Amino acid sequence: MPGVREARPRRNCCFRECVRDLLVLVRLVRVGGCAVEKGKYGVPLERSDYLPLERHEESCSPEDFRKWLKTHGKGKRLAVDLFSGAGGLSYGVKQAGWTVAAAVDFDERALETHAANFPGMSLHMDLGNPDERDRLVELLKTADIDLIAGGPPCQPFSRAGRSKIRDLVTNHKRDPEDLRKELWRAYMDVVTRVRPRAILMENVPDMGLGDDFFVVRTIEQHLEDLGYATQVRLVDAWHYGVPQHRKRLILLARNDVERFDWQPKQDGFTNLREAIGDLPGLNPQPTERVGKREMPYRMPEAPSAFVEMMRKGAPEGLVWDHMTRRVRDDDWKIFSEHMDSKTLYSDIPEEFRRYSAENFTDKYKKLAWGERSRSITAHIAKDGYWYIHPDEPRTLTVREAARVQTFPDWFRFAGTRSDAFRQIGNAVPPLLGKAAAEALAPMEGVQAQLGGLQPHWRQVREELVAWARERRNGDDWCHLPGEQMSQLAAAVIALLSGAKPSAAQLDEILKDVRWRKTLTSKAFQNLLEAAPSEKVRTRLERLAPLVDDVAAWQENRRLEIPKRLALKPAEASLYRLLVGEDLLWVGQGALRVAARLNDSDADRTNRLSDGRVNLVRLVGAGGEDAPLRMAALRLISNTVCSAREPICSECPLSKHCKRKSDASDVSMTTKGNGESEVKKRGDGKQTSA
Repeated sequence: MPGVREARPRRNCCFRECVRDLLVLVRLVRVGGCAVEKGKYGVPLERSDYLPLERHEESCSPEDFRKWLKTHGKGKRLAVDLFSGAGGLSYGVKQAGWTVAAAVDFDERALETHAANFPGMSLHMDLGNPDERDRLVELLKTADIDLIAGGPPCQPFSRAGRSKIRDLVTNHKRDPEDLRKELWRAYMDVVTRVRPRAILMENVPDMGLGDDFFVVRTIEQHLEDLGYATQVRLVDAWHYGVPQHRKRLILLARNDVERFDWQPKQDGFTNLREAIGDLPGLNPQPTERVGKREMPYRMPEAPSAFVEMMRKGAPEGLVWDHMTRRVRDDDWKIFSEHMDSKTLYSDIPEEFRRYSAENFTDKYKKLAWGERSRSITAHIAKDGYWYIHPDEPRTLTVREAARVQTFPDWFRFAGTRSDAFRQIGNAVPPLLGKAAAEALAPMEGVQAQLGGLQPHWRQVREELVAWARERRNGDDWCHLPGEQMSQLAAAVIALLSGAKPSAAQLDEILKDVRWRKTLTSKAFQNLLEAAPSEKVRTRLERLAPLVDDVAAWQENRRLEIPKRLALKPAEASLYRLLVGEDLLWVGQGALRVAARLNDSDADRTNRLSDGRVNLVRLVGAGGEDAPLRMAALRLISNTVCSAREPICSECPLSKHCKRKSDASDVSMTTKGNGESEVKKRGDGKQTSA
């Protein structure tokens, strides 16, 4: 295959690698012809050979990129892969119809792998450096880039730093601090300046779940400002043929049409036997090396469809990189005699345990032939004990791990065995990348909009804000953040949320604190006297610690209130929302409204993951409007969008709802005397408030 040559000692190592190797060799002794390190591990630590790879025959350098565009790149749909690693996403994008014109990463081993397996430029750059980004954008000016893909590291952000982040993004400022911790901004900087037709971002779900999707919402808002329609999905990779449990967050954007057509999910799943069961057995002994760089291979008589796909383009009768580390004698015995796929570490005989069974409940994991693998991560480069072979007393080999990640057998990984494991574990599974990229395929006859799109969800959010502002000026002020909502009023409302007083009772309680900045003894006594029940009074008595404490109610200490009042998590979230903090209030009612507008059942099935994604589309980002929209959704769910009989005709979002109930023409109004007027439903039956 192009890009592969016989393994030999690597030349021109950088200085730090030479120093590292020298330090390792000082600790090594020669045993049986291979370098092994003795120590506490109880097993020789073998240093595998270094696999050097030739560059792809159609690869190019920045100096001859213009020429490449006129030859190999001519007439192709071009893509750029930022933070490319070894090229998992690049290969998925390629399978979906793009040619990767440029890939960028800071990992030299991964880039050597990428350059061997793909045409175009494989660029060693630190995208956290503005000068490097300038150089990249200048290079790409000569190309018609259709897609920018990538998986930038995205750390969740504390609430304290959110306003600063939004300001930096909105005003295109450069943070004087180190950008390496916030590389999603570097990604967005390149996107903003290159303006491709389509964008694909992949990351772990924690990118969203860890901070109320703040970074995701900020990115979406910025893309919408640039005229892109966006879609965020939490995707189970096994739905698209990847034989492992692996959930990923996918953000798509395009400026030609607001449409993202994903292929249907795969029926069933590809199990481990279908994925790697054809590979040669190794049956290792504790004293033997496990596997080889090259081994004979025989295709089974009835290979699975997955195996046929993996073997396409691979050398006949040969499999590469089917090798892994040897294990300790005691672990060899555990794997072979004391474990099956359901065995926990605590189930292992105590005399074989080296770790605390309480702290390391999943230290070892034997995989099962009929199941999916657990998610392959970069940790496999350190040890493979989360990935123990179903039958043999060993961990997965490089080739088996590559298969589970859906890299085909012809795909080689530069460097040592550990380098290969790390590249594989860090990669986007190509089949997942392919499925996501296909949803961005250009549509015949449709061109990118010159002034950009006006996305549907942006329109929905604007209408929601307009409705909320109108309601905030009336009796619903106590449900929405704004000038009238003091910290004291927000605290009172949060404390009473579980008591559920009537609207009239709540008005009576709040009339004396609506505009108050602090809680005096007299105001506190008035609150207690206004309580309509002992239950409500008991809740209001929890305000006692802050009576006559003027400093506690200062604006700059507003986020200390929940702790001072010992608010429960749901109460604290409601308080923070009412004082204007940007958060997702993941209540059942708001999830229900979002699910109905998204034509989804995530409010009943996946509330904390897909349910939140539904909320993200409605809440968005953007100053005071995000908490206002979030509170408005809560208000709608508590008034007109009930679980059983929603009053769709009074819902401000009714025209956008994809799951209107049969009672959509119910219109409940109240007469001046307070009586509920009876209206007829569509089925002719009467209903009342």
